[in-house]
Amino acid sequence: MELESVPGVGAKTAERLRELDDPEGALERGDVAAIARAPGVSEGRAARIARGAIRARHGDDTDVLATDRARELYRDALGLVQERAVTDYAARRLETFYPSASADRIAEAHEFTERAVERDPDEEVLAALDGVAPLDEPRDVRVRDRCLATTDAETFSKARAEFPELSVELVEDARGLADLARGYATVVALDEAFTGVEVEGDVRVEPTAFDDPVSVVPERALAFFARNRDRVRAAARVHAAAGLDAPLDVDAVDDALARLTEDGTVADDDELDRLTVAVDDLDAAVSMAESVANDRLREAIEERDVTIEGADLLSLVERGAGVDSLLDRELADEYADAVAAARDHLVDALSLSDHETLARTAFPDDPTFPVEADDRVTSKLREQLSAARDRRAARLKRDLAERLADLRGPAADLVDAALELDVELAVARFARDFACTMPTFEGRGFEIEGGRSPLLDVPFAEAEPVDYGVEGVAVLSGVNSGGKTSTLDLVGLVAVLAQMGLPVPAESARVERFEAVHYQAKSQGTLDAGAFEATLREFGALATGDAKRLVLVDELESITEPGASALIIAGILEALADSDSTAVFVSHLAGEIRDAAGIDVTVDGIEAVGLEDGELVVNRSPRKDHLARSTPELIVEKLAEADEGEADFYRDLLAKF
Repeated sequence: MELESVPGVGAKTAERLRELDDPEGALERGDVAAIARAPGVSEGRAARIARGAIRARHGDDTDVLATDRARELYRDALGLVQERAVTDYAARRLETFYPSASADRIAEAHEFTERAVERDPDEEVLAALDGVAPLDEPRDVRVRDRCLATTDAETFSKARAEFPELSVELVEDARGLADLARGYATVVALDEAFTGVEVEGDVRVEPTAFDDPVSVVPERALAFFARNRDRVRAAARVHAAAGLDAPLDVDAVDDALARLTEDGTVADDDELDRLTVAVDDLDAAVSMAESVANDRLREAIEERDVTIEGADLLSLVERGAGVDSLLDRELADEYADAVAAARDHLVDALSLSDHETLARTAFPDDPTFPVEADDRVTSKLREQLSAARDRRAARLKRDLAERLADLRGPAADLVDAALELDVELAVARFARDFACTMPTFEGRGFEIEGGRSPLLDVPFAEAEPVDYGVEGVAVLSGVNSGGKTSTLDLVGLVAVLAQMGLPVPAESARVERFEAVHYQAKSQGTLDAGAFEATLREFGALATGDAKRLVLVDELESITEPGASALIIAGILEALADSDSTAVFVSHLAGEIRDAAGIDVTVDGIEAVGLEDGELVVNRSPRKDHLARSTPELIVEKLAEADEGEADFYRDLLAKF
C-alpha cells in the first residue's frame, strides 16, 4: 500500500511513517499501535490514518453518515463502546470502526466482533489493563562520554543517521583519534584501517558497528525498556490473568527489567556499586585518612619527651632543617605507624582491592607534619577508579542491552496483544451491558425484535423492548411522548452499529446494507424561506438516483404550515417509494399525509392504550397499518366516559375525531 494513497497522509506524514520498521504493513493491518510509534503521530492521528487505510484497502469511499443527526448517532454509539475501554489506546482504536457500505469491510469487522464477544471481561484482567499503554520510543537519549570516529565522509553521514545518540567525528589519522581519546571516555573507530593502531585511552575499533548497534550504544535498548518497564510488566499481568500465551518468557524479561533503573543504568551489581562509591567518596576518604594519621602523630608527639642537644639543634638549624627532620630523627616509628593507619583507612573505607597498591602510595614515607596525601597520586587513583567504573558499567550495559534487545520485538507484541484485548473486551462489555446480538444483512429495509435503546434517559434495564420493521416507506404516528423519536433513534442506532460491524441492542435484527443514512431531526420552529428551500433541495436529491438509503425524518411538518407540510411529505414519500430507499417519517399528520398521497402509504402507530393518574400508558412497539390516536383524543375519550354532567359535550367532541 502506497503511503500517500491513504486519505489524510500527505508528504510530511508519509516521511514520518517511513521511520517505522514496516509502515506499509502497519497501514495494511490498520495497526493503530504501530502507526502511533511514528514520530509526531499521536494516537488520535494514528486512528484516523488507520481508518483511512482501511477505507483505501476496501475501496470504501462512501460516507454512510449523510446528515448531522446521523453523525451524532454514530458518535453516541461509538462513545458507548469507548466508555467500556480501560486504556486510552483502545478508545482510539475503536475509532477505526465506522459505518461502512462495503460488504467486505463489514464482514471483516463482524469477524472481529464475533471473536470479541466471546471474551470474558474478568475484573482481574480489567485491573491489569489499567497499567498498559503503547510503548514509547525515547527520543531524548544522548551519550556524551562516547563518540564515533571515521575518516570517510560517507561513513560519517551514515553513522550520524544510524546513531543519533552519539557524537560522530571526522578524523584524518591516528593522531586525530588520539585527540578524541583525550576528550571522550571511549572512542569507537569505525574504520578497519585503525585495527592494531595503539592510541592512549579507551579506543575500540569496530568496523561492524552498523550490524551490531547494541554494542555501540546499549543505552538505546536500556532507555527503551526503562521508559516502558511498567507497561511491559502490566501487559505480562494481563496475559497471566487472561490466560493468554505470552510471546516471550515473562520471568526472563521481568528478571532483566529488575536490573534496570529508571534512568537506564544497571542496578544490583556489587562491583559497580563499590567502584561508584569509591569515586564518589574518594575526597572524603582521603581527608579522613589524613585526619587519622595526624591524630595519631599528634598524640604520639604529645606523649613523647623529646630532648635535643644544643649542638644537634645548631646543626639542624644550620642545615635549614625543620620539623620533618626532627620527626625523621626522633619519631620515625610513630610516623610510620600513623601513615600505615592512614593507608589502611583509605583502602578499607573505599574497599580498594585492585587499586590498593596505588592507593597506599598516596601517603609518602618521607616524614611531614601535618600528614597530607599526594595530590598527583589521588588524582591518578581517581582516574583509574573512574575508568574501572565506566568499563564495568559499559560491560554491564552491553550485556543487559543484548538480553533486552532480543526481547524488544516480543515485548512490543506482548503490549500490543494486551491493548488489542482491551479493544475486544470493550466490545464484549458493550454487548453484555446492552443485551446485544449480531445483526444479519438480508432483504430490504429492517426488522428489529426486542430492541432497546441505550440512549434513553432511563436505566437500560427499565427500557421497554420495541419490535418494528419497515420495507419501503412508512409514516409513524402516535401520541406525544409515546416514543416515536426514541423508535426512530433505535432504528438509526441499529443501522449504524450494524454497518460498523458491531452488535446491536436487540434480541434479533435484520438490516439492509445501506449506502447512506439520512436522519432529519426535528426542526426547532418554522424555517424561513431560504432554509425551507434548502431542506426541499435535500429531499429532492434523496428522491433521485438508485442508492440504497435509510431515510429517517422526525416531524418534518414543523418546517412550515401544517396544510402545506402534509402535501410536501406526501410528495416526498411518493418519490422515495419509487426508489431503493427505506424511509420512516414520524408525523402527527399521518392521516392527512395518507389522504394527500397518490400511493398507498403505510401508516404505523405507537398506540396509547389509556391514561393512568394522568400518565399515558403506551405500547412502545408500533402497530403495523394502524393510525394511532392522539393524546387529546384519549383525554376527551376519558372525559366522555365519565358519569358527569358534561358527558354529552365530551361525546360530541369525541365524535369529531
